Amino acid sequence: MSAIAVDDAEAGPIPVIQVLVALHPGFGAQELVGPVEVLSNACHKLKDPNTKAFEHTICASTPGVSSSSNLTIKADINYADAHDDLKEYDVLIIPGGAPKGIDSIINDSAQTTEPIPLLKAFCKLQTTDPSKERTLMSIGTGSLILGAAGVLQGLAATTHPDYYTKMEIICKDAARRGELEQTDVMEENYVVNNARFELGENEEENPFILTKRPDGRRKSIARKGSNAWKESVKRRESNARRASLRLGGLRVITSGGVTSGLDASLYLVAAMVSHESAQEVARVLQYSWNKGVTVEGIDV
Repeated sequence: MSAIAVDDAEAGPIPVIQVLVALHPGFGAQELVGPVEVLSNACHKLKDPNTKAFEHTICASTPGVSSSSNLTIKADINYADAHDDLKEYDVLIIPGGAPKGIDSIINDSAQTTEPIPLLKAFCKLQTTDPSKERTLMSIGTGSLILGAAGVLQGLAATTHPDYYTKMEIICKDAARRGELEQTDVMEENYVVNNARFELGENEEENPFILTKRPDGRRKSIARKGSNAWKESVKRRESNARRASLRLGGLRVITSGGVTSGLDASLYLVAAMVSHESAQEVARVLQYSWNKGVTVEGIDV
């Protein structure tokens, strides 16, 4: 991992956001490549490649791991190293994949098959050290792994539309094994829990506040987004308020299918870098960003 930080003349150095991507056999290639492409194009200063905002590391159980489409990806580190260096990462991404591969993970009653131990350790790290803002994000059926691990209890989440029912069953089983808190499985593009946002003076102009649903259903009071990452890790009041949230304020993002993963990744850019940076990434990729919803936000 690089320790390089972007220097801002006004605000001082801005650390590069460290992203860990946890792969498993049979992962979805686009569920990996999509988010990595979005995050790799994000810059703190628009169109300045010297100010890259994110740096990603890929971990797997073997030196090379194959996707559901037989694309083999070389891992940067193994899971043992990922556990050792977990404190260094700000974001953990869990891609989904083929049903056979996902089932081999979630059907392990001992929950020793990666990435379940890693993501549980990441959640525990946030509860014991809420002074750092961390994000757990799943793509597609990766949310089934989060559900099986029990980290979605008391939260809202989504998954690939073909797996809504399976997601509900998995989360109910996890609730019976855990603290009996249910998961609100939502039919949404992506769902963000424990979001950070800045309302601004005019809510109508805030691009992260959902005021009217395009499908005609009742509007949501859920808010989206923030550019408060750097400030939020410094202020004591932010740390205290974060600690009072579920999972120590860990931002948990679940997304639907492949393109929903792109949308959720753009949200993450907007939340941790800037809305303008997210718009620029979408422009470069020639992609129309579709928003999701958030729940349990705090104004930090």
